[in-house]
Amino acid sequence: MSEYEVTPPPDRLADRVQIRTGFTTEQGDVVRFVVQLEYWIDGDWAPVVRYDHDREGESGHDIAEEGLHMDVYRDGEKVDVRDISGPIPAAQGFDYAEEDLRENVQRYVKRFERWHDIRNGSDL
Repeated sequence: MSEYEVTPPPDRLADRVQIRTGFTTEQGDVVRFVVQLEYWIDGDWAPVVRYDHDREGESGHDIAEEGLHMDVYRDGEKVDVRDISGPIPAAQGFDYAEEDLRENVQRYVKRFERWHDIRNGSDL
């Protein structure tokens, strides 16, 4: 994960599940962020789904121009990109991402466990 101005400790939701966030602000406005659901597998935290915004990054994108999307991961690789909205302010996208991951954590984790043949892995 890239370096961000603010990177609070990950929020552990279950034994093997956490949400990691990072963001950077300029004059109080969010200019970069990542919100990522992660699963502990094979001795490391692997991405399950990720939302991000970086208007100036090489691999980032500007959700204020392109809209918000969610990256879906399997076996450590991005396998799908799902469009979520049209163009929205970065702060609104950041809030949406956190809310979506918290509300849909079971669905995202169960799919990840199914894809990776993990039985009784998380305690959600």
